[in-house]
Amino acid sequence: MSRQPVMKNVRNIGFIAHIDAGKTTVTERVLFQTGVTYKIGEVDSGTAVMDWMDQERERGITITAAATTCFWKENQINIIDTPGHVDFTAEVERSLRVLDGGVVVLDSVAGVQPQSETVWRQANTYMVPRIFFVNKMDRTGADFQRSLKSVRSRLKAEPVAIQAPIGQESDFRGVMDLMHSRSYLFGENGTFEEGPIPEDMASEFAKYRDEMVEKIAETEESLMNKYLEGEEIAKNELIKALRKATIARQLYPALCGSALRTMGIPMLLDAVLDYLPSPDEIPPTEGIDPNTDEKCYRLADESAPLSALAMKVMTDPFVGRLVFLRVYSGTVKAGATVYNSTKKKRERLGRVLQMHSNHREEVAEIKAGHIAAAIGLKDTFTGDTLCDLSHPIVLEPPKFPSPVISVAIEPTSQAERDKLLGSMRKLAEEDPTFLIRNEVETGQTIISGMGELHLEVLVDRMKREFGVLANVGKPKVSYREAITKEAKAQGRFIRQSGGRGQFGDVSIEISPLERGGGFVFENNIQGGKIPKEYIPAVKQGVIHALNNGPNLGFQLVDIKVKLVDGSYHPVDSSEMAFKAAGSIALRDAVKKASPIVLEPIMEIEVVTPGEYLGTLLGDINARRGQVKSIEGDDDIQQIRAMVPLSEVFGYATNLRSMSQGRANHSMEFKYYEPVPQHILNEVVKSSK
Repeated sequence: MSRQPVMKNVRNIGFIAHIDAGKTTVTERVLFQTGVTYKIGEVDSGTAVMDWMDQERERGITITAAATTCFWKENQINIIDTPGHVDFTAEVERSLRVLDGGVVVLDSVAGVQPQSETVWRQANTYMVPRIFFVNKMDRTGADFQRSLKSVRSRLKAEPVAIQAPIGQESDFRGVMDLMHSRSYLFGENGTFEEGPIPEDMASEFAKYRDEMVEKIAETEESLMNKYLEGEEIAKNELIKALRKATIARQLYPALCGSALRTMGIPMLLDAVLDYLPSPDEIPPTEGIDPNTDEKCYRLADESAPLSALAMKVMTDPFVGRLVFLRVYSGTVKAGATVYNSTKKKRERLGRVLQMHSNHREEVAEIKAGHIAAAIGLKDTFTGDTLCDLSHPIVLEPPKFPSPVISVAIEPTSQAERDKLLGSMRKLAEEDPTFLIRNEVETGQTIISGMGELHLEVLVDRMKREFGVLANVGKPKVSYREAITKEAKAQGRFIRQSGGRGQFGDVSIEISPLERGGGFVFENNIQGGKIPKEYIPAVKQGVIHALNNGPNLGFQLVDIKVKLVDGSYHPVDSSEMAFKAAGSIALRDAVKKASPIVLEPIMEIEVVTPGEYLGTLLGDINARRGQVKSIEGDDDIQQIRAMVPLSEVFGYATNLRSMSQGRANHSMEFKYYEPVPQHILNEVVKSSK
């Protein structure tokens, strides 16, 4: 595994999808087919190689993005198996940032599900080319065409079937290869028999193939002319054009199979090689030169200056702190000194490892285009850039959502306190969506995350990996505060204490931004009323005051602050004085701007047998939910609704009891909106 092939024979891919679509099962079959493992791991029995954490094996879900390497037809495929549960969205985000291609796994019965949409949007952000694998074709209710239809309607993407199923549901027995005009009939344990298209499928094959050829021809004028004139388009022309269209994200090849029964995996691997890009086929990596703040680029070339992005930090019980790196240019060598351009620090690389799930193999170097792990990087965290000191560059880090749920945590004894803080710090290094803060007023330690399951898993890891026992309070909603109108205020900070005093004087105007607008600071000072060197201090003071809203002390969001006037003293003015003046001005202005409290709203999707529809709709209404759509037939109904986070704690348990365990749901954070006054009164009471 330590050999590193030429770059055109490398693929960096990820399996991405909704929870339970079968990503990990697909990965396990890929490892078996490529000879990495000699025994097939199963998610349900807790033996999946890629789900190596105890928490993953017990729950039957993927929690952490696991990396592995395999070889197929002399090509190296670096794979990241990502979680599907929305609570672990940060793992998907950081993985997609460093991948060159993705395999989107769809459940052939459910088609595109809510988390499929979320990861699709994340992949669009990082411009990742993708192919579809419609899984579970042997299940009752499986429908290949319906799955592709859901891709068009829900993802607004154009899939192109390069395979068609032979049989569906329990009769699913093979696939027709539309590109090479042949069939594969599946046997046991991944075996298959190659042959001509079955006679009884000839008309269906012709229909599917003509549709595929037309879609591919539309992407290139020369092919379109041939198609319209009735000329035969050569197979290699079609493959070349489809590869080009896939990399440009115009088309998305679609295959089908059943990973659980090892059906269709070799064809999927062939499609990964045929249609997903190698590192040298994606555009040059863009970054910023930290010395000039100008854009600069790095080609995927092992002889170019080093640039690598730290995508993940992991605490390994055997080797210590591991930093996963995607090398974009140059070569990472064991024992070399590198420059962390994000932190502006030199770091020394210890050992370099090729990862296979939680096993590892030591190598001398990792070249451009590869993903690996390094030991010895003490100050490098997720999103940091490592580069050559003489050619600095800062690469764009992955973007992570803000936590929406908080709980209080405390050690069971004083002796456990240091252990608890140490374990939380290590977990926070690994997970950017896990935040820790101390409540000054109550003295409590508050941990925040993306959902109940997220925090539950982290607390469980503290117990098992670090031997820490802690008591956890009830979940609390991370509210936000915002203003509803414009306001002005002056902030003056004046102190006289015998010697040199303190003097800072600022005037600001504030105005509300649209939801999701964040924070904007505008400097409108003219004529040197405040010296330039004090402006950043004013901004710092404003940001500090934003952390503590006037209603409940939650963070203020969606606000524009304009610095319009001020004065200074040539002797007594200082950065500290202007920072304090900025804080005072913001607090006074916010009080005049009719501040409100915002609550997180979750989009919830429930899939239920039709007989429970009425009960579940009544329950959603009782939770202040707004039903957006109901789709389906008498057998299965799909409810989409917007529900405040405060109303859905423990929803999974209630849903099970209301539907006798037959309904399932998923939810994800969507936006913030104002809390109704009667609810706000209750929140204020409970917070006192």
